[in-house]
Amino acid sequence: MPVILKRAYEKPSRSDGTRVLVDRLWPRGLTKQAAALDAWLKEVAPSDELRRWFHARPALWPAFRKKYLGELAAPAASQALAELYELAGNSRQLTLVFAARDQEHNNAVILKQLLEGMRKPPSTSGPKGAAATSARAARAQRRR
Repeated sequence: MPVILKRAYEKPSRSDGTRVLVDRLWPRGLTKQAAALDAWLKEVAPSDELRRWFHARPALWPAFRKKYLGELAAPAASQALAELYELAGNSRQLTLVFAARDQEHNNAVILKQLLEGMRKPPSTSGPKGAAATSARAARAQRRR
């Protein structure tokens, strides 16, 4: 299942497949009809605090990515991410719609990488996830 990224202000096309807005805020000046969305997953977007932090510090893209992946592990975001995975699995093509001007550095880019398997989901990535996996393996080994 291919995943593409598209700015909210670009004209929708039939080849977009399932269109999902992944921003917390509705794109300014865009009508619902013009957006032609199948879903709007607000909870999968970065928090307002993180969004504002990154807007003031665009050079800190790696730090934003790390903080955003941490936010995706929260219950509401995790549930929305699961819904996004489900939409992706049930679609011939998924288009992640976003409003940011920077098309290479925004949350949709990170979500696309997650969906395409380039990054592990936040609940299992990083040192904490590895430590938890190691601890589970050690407990299972002791039980044998």
